Amino acid sequence: MSDLPNCPQCQSTYTYEDRNLFVCPECGHEWSADSPAEVDSGPKVTDANGNPLQDGDTVTVIKDLKVKGSSLVVKVGTKVKNIRLVEGDHDIDCKVDGIGPMKLKSEFVKKA
Repeated sequence: MSDLPNCPQCQSTYTYEDRNLFVCPECGHEWSADSPAEVDSGPKVTDANGNPLQDGDTVTVIKDLKVKGSSLVVKVGTKVKNIRLVEGDHDIDCKVDGIGPMKLKSEFVKKA
């Protein structure tokens, strides 16, 4: 069995080789054998004031947000703890107290 490197992003041992790239089936990260091992810190997301956000941050909602498909509203000043950054239009994955899991746009929050 060949000795393939662990994934530099998630440290998975299940990596495989695809032509001249190494691929991680768990997180989808691809890297070349001759490139330096760099850890991709994920998407670069900033709040409404331009402050960088990270996984696990606490943010505050700065605008009333209607919940699609419901009559609920996330009110101004609602604190959301332990956010997770994701790729896409709605770049924050979180759980809002009293509402449940939802996705938010970073332009409607500020770092607490």
